[in-house]
Amino acid sequence: MRKLAKKHLGIRLDVGCGINKQKGYIGMDIVKHPEVDIVHDVQKFPWPIDTNSCFQVLMSHLWEHIEPKYRFRLMDELWRIIRPDGQLLLSAPYAGSWGDAAHPAHYNCPNEATFSFFDPDYPLYQACSYKKPKPWKLVRNEYDMRGNLEVIMEPRKNAKGK
Repeated sequence: MRKLAKKHLGIRLDVGCGINKQKGYIGMDIVKHPEVDIVHDVQKFPWPIDTNSCFQVLMSHLWEHIEPKYRFRLMDELWRIIRPDGQLLLSAPYAGSWGDAAHPAHYNCPNEATFSFFDPDYPLYQACSYKKPKPWKLVRNEYDMRGNLEVIMEPRKNAKGK
């Protein structure tokens, strides 16, 4: 029982929560709403969150609103704040889906290849000449029937968080 409790020490962060912050999470968004605990633009780095302080980060339908030039920095910032035993839970409209084209403020949406750029086990990480991002383990990377890509990633860090 003690080991289970130790695993869950840290913050559960809902990045880009808007008015739909998930129960039990701290909400961060660029716009102040009653649900938002931290008002911050996620495209401004670093975030006002301590290194290795989050054991779970949720980012639902925000990826597609991030300017592509910031996406590698975004992933590195998420890597920084997530504990070595933590997880990133990410959902976004699937590239080419109805949801992809529906919102006028969407940049390109991801497909199954997108997040393999961040996992050293995949050839796209090795081939990435733009910038070697912080390493992640891609745990789940699946299209769901609602037209979304559901992704779970874990930071590849040693026990000290590096």
